[in-house]
Amino acid sequence: MTLTPEQTAEIATARAGATPTLRATVPALEAMLFTALPVLDHGFVRVVDYMGDDAAVVQAARVSYGRGTRRALEDEGLIRYLMRHHHSTPFEMCEIKFHVKLPIFVARQWIRHRTANVNEYSARYSILDKDYYIPEPGQLAAQSSSNRQGRGEVLDSQTATRVLALLREDAEQTYGHYEEMLSEETGLARELARMNLTLNTYTQWYWKTDLHNLFHFLRLRADSHAQYEIRVYAEAMMETVKAWVPLSYNAFCDYRLGAVTFSAKMMAVLRKLLADEPVDQASSGLSKREWAEMLAALGR
Repeated sequence: MTLTPEQTAEIATARAGATPTLRATVPALEAMLFTALPVLDHGFVRVVDYMGDDAAVVQAARVSYGRGTRRALEDEGLIRYLMRHHHSTPFEMCEIKFHVKLPIFVARQWIRHRTANVNEYSARYSILDKDYYIPEPGQLAAQSSSNRQGRGEVLDSQTATRVLALLREDAEQTYGHYEEMLSEETGLARELARMNLTLNTYTQWYWKTDLHNLFHFLRLRADSHAQYEIRVYAEAMMETVKAWVPLSYNAFCDYRLGAVTFSAKMMAVLRKLLADEPVDQASSGLSKREWAEMLAALGR
């Protein structure tokens, strides 16, 4: 992870200050506030602001006045009920804002989640840092033969070494040309010079969302099938959510992240399996892929 001296000083200043407030705060998240959690080789995630906590979810669900006097066990039961039955609006009462440094190609995948407020570093106004993502050799894999958007076997050592050399050479060359185009001798506008940079160049943004939409993002991006380079960001964000709203986080892990969904046809098959009735893919009405996915979920 790379932080500029200015960024390090900014974080230290923010953490040194304290503002009295009457609103709900979460000590576990306060301890993490502003701190950069390293991701990949030069990236990071850090929480810069938040609103609400588990009690805010409960309060919104009950539409109650104040934080209430019910026991924590009752609050946990309600939160689990809300998560289990897909009642989303109470979770929308909590919000969180992240500062993220990430490769451009990850940002382009991330931005598809159109449920957040985003403000990205402007390369029209400022010059991008000379930071680019170089994968670990173990992350260099061939195209999957069964998944059009996934990875297959890890490249052999010799091939991986060559690929890493190409990535470094191209990133160094394009950034060098970027600097040359920005120089006084050439004087090209920043908004044009940036077009030459590789997609592994790092950008930064502020990303603010509510808890419901954050859970949706994490369900997709913290999944084992998600691309590694975005999954590690989701995993870092999971740590902040665990500190922020532990009751909601546990319910999310149980009912979303660690759960599977069966279709009506799959449920019919499951009932037959439980009754020891004969059933196969041909008679189930499921496609071969659905059948395989169902059996995988059942560990059969």
